[in-house]
Amino acid sequence: MLKKFFKKIYQETKAYIVDSWFFLLTLLVIFVVMTYQLPYYIDTGGGTIAINDRIQIENETESEGSFNMAYVSEVRATVPTYLLSYVFNTWERVKIADTKIDPTETQEDVEIRDHLYLDTANQTAIQLAYQKAGKEFHITDQKTRIAYVAQGAITDLQVGDTILSIDGEDVSNFDSLTSIVNTKNVGDVLSLQVLRDEEQVSATATIQGTEENKIIGITLMQKYEYETNPEITLSFLASESGPSGGLLLSLAIYDKLIDEDLTKGYKIVGTGTIGADGSVGAIGGVTYKLRGAVNSKADLFIVPAGENYEDAMALKEEKGYDIDIIGVRTFDEAVEALRNYQG
Repeated sequence: MLKKFFKKIYQETKAYIVDSWFFLLTLLVIFVVMTYQLPYYIDTGGGTIAINDRIQIENETESEGSFNMAYVSEVRATVPTYLLSYVFNTWERVKIADTKIDPTETQEDVEIRDHLYLDTANQTAIQLAYQKAGKEFHITDQKTRIAYVAQGAITDLQVGDTILSIDGEDVSNFDSLTSIVNTKNVGDVLSLQVLRDEEQVSATATIQGTEENKIIGITLMQKYEYETNPEITLSFLASESGPSGGLLLSLAIYDKLIDEDLTKGYKIVGTGTIGADGSVGAIGGVTYKLRGAVNSKADLFIVPAGENYEDAMALKEEKGYDIDIIGVRTFDEAVEALRNYQG
């Protein structure tokens, strides 16, 4: 009985496919066309992230307003979104190749590096804010991570690796790595121990360049282990990356560490990288981020001075946006601007 049932189902299915093959083929073609990924990203708009949702500080002070990071919404291009980018003039096409330092990089390399940028921006923001607020920040350990492997490097090192040792000598920072390399000769093959995906593995790298300028073809980032008083915890999503939130993160942390309320009840959105010396760096996508700030009904938009500020002001005037915009060059300038802001 069961055998007859399955035989009937098979025959009916086969008959349907034979009778409807053109329709099914059309559906398959439409599906492929709609979902096939092109070598582009499409920047479609901007948004904001409430920084209070990402920070917890022991005994933090309360503020009436809020600090918010601006971001650009980006999707992988398919045929429909690529065509729509020619219809909507606010959508921008970005070649995936343009996000890579060189053509040999994988997209995974780019994504890992962007997360390293976020980690570096976060630790810089914390250190700067604590120092400016007169609070305790102590570096307890340092790790050297690989952000880029050059196209011509003779090595099996990978982006994201943490270098533990070279030829049996511990590596904790840039200086210790440079010192070890400088004791070797061009053409020497180094034996390294690295941490990769939470496992310790062996790798090699050949010294290139000249005797005066020895290189192994990698770019490094320094990651710190640190202790703070009061304690701080950051919670970012796996989908969040990049360094452009550094300025606003440092301001938000600083605001939670001092008695003064820098927000004065306003919704503050902004963007910009932050350096250890308090310098503010330019970012991309400022017009998308301004649109996101306006859509979120922000009172104030803080941007790096210079071209970012000029682009933001031009869009504000073109669209008639009801938002104040401030351009800053340093952390101290940003704090002073907030203290003087009247809305």
